[in-house]
Amino acid sequence: MVILIPAGDKAVQTDQAAHMVYLHAGDNPFDTVTAAVKAVEKHLQTFHHRDKKKLPSFLDWFGWCTWDAFYTDVTADGVKHGLQSLSKGGAPPRFLIIDDGWQQIASENKPDPNVAVQEGAQFASRLTGIKENTKFQTKPDGDGDGEQAPGGLKRLVAETKDAHGVKQVYVWHAMAGYWGGVTPTAGTAMERYEPALAYPVQSPGVTGNQPDIVMDSLSVLGLGLVHPRRVRDFYGELHAYLASCGVDGVKVDVQNIIETLGAGHGGRVAITRAYHRALEASVARSFPDNGCISCMCHNSDMLYSARQTAVVRASDDFYPRDPASHTVHVASVAYNTVFLGEFMQPDWDMFHSLHPAAEYHGAARAIGGCPIYVSDKPGNHNFELLRKLVLPDGTVLRAQLPGRPTRDCLFSDPARDGASLLKIWNLNKCGGVVGVFNCQGAGWCRVTKRTRVHDASPGTLTGTVRADDVDAIARVAGDGGGWDGETVVYAHRTRELVRLPRGVALPVTLGPLQYEVFHVCPLRAVVPGFSFAPVGLLDMFNAGGAVEECDVISNVGGKAMALRVRGCGRFGAYCSREPARCLLDSAEVEFSYDADTGLVSVDLPVPEQELYRWTLEIMV
Repeated sequence: MVILIPAGDKAVQTDQAAHMVYLHAGDNPFDTVTAAVKAVEKHLQTFHHRDKKKLPSFLDWFGWCTWDAFYTDVTADGVKHGLQSLSKGGAPPRFLIIDDGWQQIASENKPDPNVAVQEGAQFASRLTGIKENTKFQTKPDGDGDGEQAPGGLKRLVAETKDAHGVKQVYVWHAMAGYWGGVTPTAGTAMERYEPALAYPVQSPGVTGNQPDIVMDSLSVLGLGLVHPRRVRDFYGELHAYLASCGVDGVKVDVQNIIETLGAGHGGRVAITRAYHRALEASVARSFPDNGCISCMCHNSDMLYSARQTAVVRASDDFYPRDPASHTVHVASVAYNTVFLGEFMQPDWDMFHSLHPAAEYHGAARAIGGCPIYVSDKPGNHNFELLRKLVLPDGTVLRAQLPGRPTRDCLFSDPARDGASLLKIWNLNKCGGVVGVFNCQGAGWCRVTKRTRVHDASPGTLTGTVRADDVDAIARVAGDGGGWDGETVVYAHRTRELVRLPRGVALPVTLGPLQYEVFHVCPLRAVVPGFSFAPVGLLDMFNAGGAVEECDVISNVGGKAMALRVRGCGRFGAYCSREPARCLLDSAEVEFSYDADTGLVSVDLPVPEQELYRWTLEIMV
């Protein structure tokens, strides 16, 4: 066996590699991966498992990102219009990302007929200052001098929070400052960070699989690299300024490029670790909610250096104009999460609510345990879809774990084998959820080096769903460990409620780009002859996310199921016989009961308080 371990710096050489591979075995694939990562964590002591990290609070709020709405043409007015547009329709963003387009940048490269790389030259633009550009600065007050006044970002952030109810504002920046780093020109504001031009050196394995226009461009035009000994100052001053403007966190992109710039700095491991240590120290000082999203960061040295960062983008971008990308995106985030989810909470990226694949993407985000945010253009929204994701107070029903493929999908290829459906499982507090997706028809092409449609008519597929597809369902079954494996399953799209004995499978048939979400609810024996299972908000993608608690209580009239639930709309549960009555916050309320299916439903009004939890009692 020959193992090649490129150091990234010719000065770093060794004939020994004491710790290259770790193997771990077990009979549960998910527990085995967790145990393996924790064993490596204990050995290396350079990173922490997700369980030890503080999750930023934005994860539980609906968000909006400016990227696909404006790309780099984002302006302060555009930000305000986007927030107004979503709030007016009843989906108020409480989390905002101001993406690429707010920074002070310049291009120092002129078109050169002797240089092969012209396309992508925009990626060589470099940061010239740490403050916002003129698009975000306050307009002049009419004094006639035509100058922009400072303080625009601070004023914009304050307005988003005061006038639009936004709770968390993040802004984008690249790991190196901007795509092309920072300007190395002498006499500029960046000079104090000791920048110098550096040229990425990529691994042959990477270039052979996927050529990258960013890397190709910067390999020719160069990146202005802040010296590792000054990167703490750079991040510290950048983030301190942002925090002074009221910004709560940063989306740090293009992280993978740092490991290609190790020449002269001790190699890829040393430079990656230096940058990450500096980044995390700065985030801890300036953003106390652990406000950081890591993007373009799947290089192993980043993962094994992340002691604090708790959110990681799990895949390539959402591409609204690429029909080949949507099924591949959902499959990629699910499979990548098997590993990435041990290090951080995966972010499955933004999407458009008004799009041919919007329901498909929305259903995946709802069960992924990931943040839920869109990148809609102002005025281009599907509020019917958004109401399946967002409650009126701006919260979302986020599942408890990183969403991962079910056991029987781990070694199938649901994008290209022509036979398999992708199933993704997760847990809520009192039940489980399985999303089923037809991802067939597109995949990565090794010849063209891009995602492409290989089957324009992939056809309809049939599979099955079982209760034990939710791998950890027994954790939330209640009954003091006496659960017999029987469940109730509610299908989101067909609105069918089925009582499912232990080991029995439920068939599911899906056409191209179709999905179904099944809510798996462990059945509880309350009294002889009466069984119960909470389902949740029936019109939400992740219905069971609304159920916070479920207990059997005794009262004057006998036994009752006491639930703590969130949100508004139709709340459903299974009862093996019609309840005697239902109480909502101690007041009797009307309910409906379907004797054929056992579905009892209660209408929950819109709460007056944010994050309100109803007390619902269903009397036996």
